[in-house]
Amino acid sequence: MAQLGAIGIVTTNMAEAARFYRLLGVEVPEPEGDHLDVTLPSGVRLMWDEEALIKQLYPQWERPAGGHALSLAFECASPAEVDEIYARVTAAGFEGEKEPWDAFWGQRYALLGDPDGVRVNLYAAL
Repeated sequence: MAQLGAIGIVTTNMAEAARFYRLLGVEVPEPEGDHLDVTLPSGVRLMWDEEALIKQLYPQWERPAGGHALSLAFECASPAEVDEIYARVTAAGFEGEKEPWDAFWGQRYALLGDPDGVRVNLYAAL
């Protein structure tokens, strides 16, 4: 069976994408071109490609309209960490889709939006 090795995001602004994910705690290096990737502690790579690069590879590519076609979920060490990361990211001017709450399924949960419309879930066990 094939193993998930990477998740790719097409970005309109590499510097803002890097800044957003740094605020989540991801160790993202300074962008130096139209592609950037990091390996998360889980071993999965998170990658970003500028729209211009994708259009070179696939001239017919268009950004999907509406909705969230991709969602990423980041497990936090504690409910307090969910609150802290949410506050840090929204204070930096990024979209907070839903403030932290105690979900009925037993987790502290929050929803953010990255600069390219990717929904980012934060969660921790209660």
